[in-house]
Amino acid sequence: MNVKDVFQILVDNDLVKRVDDNWAVTDKGEKLGGTKKKHPKIGEYIAWNENIKNNSIFKTENEVDKFINATALSNYFGVSKFKINPILSELGFIEKSIKGWTATALGISIGGKQYEYERTGIPYVNWPKSILQNKRLVETMNEISGTDIESKEEIEPKSNVHFRQKYEAKHRAADGHYVRSRAEMLIDNWLYMSGIVHAYERKLPIEEDVYTDFYLPVGRVYIEYWGLEDNPKYKARKQEKLKIYEKYGFNLIQLKDADIQNLDDILPKKLLKFGIQAY
Repeated sequence: MNVKDVFQILVDNDLVKRVDDNWAVTDKGEKLGGTKKKHPKIGEYIAWNENIKNNSIFKTENEVDKFINATALSNYFGVSKFKINPILSELGFIEKSIKGWTATALGISIGGKQYEYERTGIPYVNWPKSILQNKRLVETMNEISGTDIESKEEIEPKSNVHFRQKYEAKHRAADGHYVRSRAEMLIDNWLYMSGIVHAYERKLPIEEDVYTDFYLPVGRVYIEYWGLEDNPKYKARKQEKLKIYEKYGFNLIQLKDADIQNLDDILPKKLLKFGIQAY
């Protein structure tokens, strides 16, 4: 935008005003980071925090057409407008701030754009219309509504299908989860008894078809238990998964056989690094 247009927007939104033939920052402008500075050659001028460029006052009509808000998402998927942001948060696309929502690195990577309400300064995120076809979001919405047609086996790579068929989830944890090994049962029980909400075999919020052993919505932490490291195929699969965790910068806790009998000592320390305190 050219300087004249930007300045007019600042005037129209009462961020600057004329005082004795000079321009001054209003109280409203100061709240958005506006401040008076002095340059030895050009004299006084008004400077702004760089974040002001994300303010909704600078949105163009074309941009509004390209992006949709949380309410539009809730209408499209047929869910309550109060649920849509928590769902996006569970997927790791946004995170709760003191008030409002801010886009995560993953959310920004799929096109999320950060704004804030003009009157309150509360942050919110708008999304490109392409998010309506985001594979992981669509799958989650189907799961929540009970209309998930595809089974996990149909959307997983063949190697994962073989793994899941070979190691049936027949160990019942205290919270009712059926897991694939005694070690996973002990991990699940520990999380449940510690009052930590968790999901078992939750799909990662990415386009690749990858499942994590455990997912903790609070802190968006993933837990992987590596139990068959003597198996060359399993070891190769482990390396592939670690590359994906690194690629997306996900919070990952890794557990091995030696850790299972010492979960009371090991897990609290690992969880605390991600801001999760166990009871």
